Amino acid sequence: MSKEHRLDRRRFLGVTAGLAAAQAIKTKPASLPKILPGTNTSLGPLKQIDAGVLNVGYAELGRSDGPAVILLHGWPYDIHSYVDVAPLLGSAGYRVIVPYQRGYGITSFLSSTTVRNGQQSAMALDTIALMDALKIEKAIFGGFDSGSRTADIVAALWPERCKALVSVGGYLIRNPESNLRPLPPASEYSTWYEYYLSTERGRIGYSENRYDFNKFIWKTVSPKWFFEEDTYERTANSFNNPDHVDIVTHGFRWQLSLAKGEPQYDKLEQKLFEGAVITVPTITIASDFDGPTADGKDYRNKFSSRYSHRILKNIGRNVPQEAPRAFAQAIVDVERL
Repeated sequence: MSKEHRLDRRRFLGVTAGLAAAQAIKTKPASLPKILPGTNTSLGPLKQIDAGVLNVGYAELGRSDGPAVILLHGWPYDIHSYVDVAPLLGSAGYRVIVPYQRGYGITSFLSSTTVRNGQQSAMALDTIALMDALKIEKAIFGGFDSGSRTADIVAALWPERCKALVSVGGYLIRNPESNLRPLPPASEYSTWYEYYLSTERGRIGYSENRYDFNKFIWKTVSPKWFFEEDTYERTANSFNNPDHVDIVTHGFRWQLSLAKGEPQYDKLEQKLFEGAVITVPTITIASDFDGPTADGKDYRNKFSSRYSHRILKNIGRNVPQEAPRAFAQAIVDVERL
């Protein structure tokens, strides 16, 4: 083979490799199969592990050596919000972790003397501790409601632990000082339960009537979702956790500056109060529940990396349970934006 022929062959192979690489980069993420909400009723046998101040109960699905995905629930929900999402992602090759948050299900405090604290940075540190216990260095995070807040905080404060983020509702990190400013009447009305639960009357009422209270919230924030009684029962069992009322009421009171946090979280909270920007690839999701803010413009500047915003119609706040395929597809798509 002549020298000129060898050079031409190398150029050809180089161009071919470059084209193949470019095509690989542009390849769209795999599309997940369609699934009807409510197809699955169980996440399988649950596991438990000591992590930080908690013994955490969690579901694990998929490949043990697959890319890690951590899915976080909010209030008043539990891990069953991901009962259809997790199997979809597991079948796509991910290692899916779905933990009960503090105050829910079989998650419990290791010590009776630990403060039953519902403030945002404490919840985020629970997640970091769980990752450490499970030896997960980095994960894709997905969340909704207060689960989005926790995922947002992990992405903002520990971006080295967060490969990418899917956040229903966008940027939900709270600043209690700015939260003292009143909102328009319609917005205040939509969060009436925060004020109710911040009173002693509300705390007693929630403790005595949490089953009916939380079902009412489900119907209010997802008015087009006609869930079966068994669907609600599966989640309602998690509200029997002995720390549930304390965690929920403290969380709302802390957000309204009606309860103090713990000093060990002050530095983390200060970083969040300064408006921490999220620097990892992110997909935010809005639904009918978001009303006039569904376009996501209010929080667009809080995300500085690759970014996409999706609006889902005819569903309410519990996006992963009402639209499991759309949520799971966002997890698949997000790191390849």
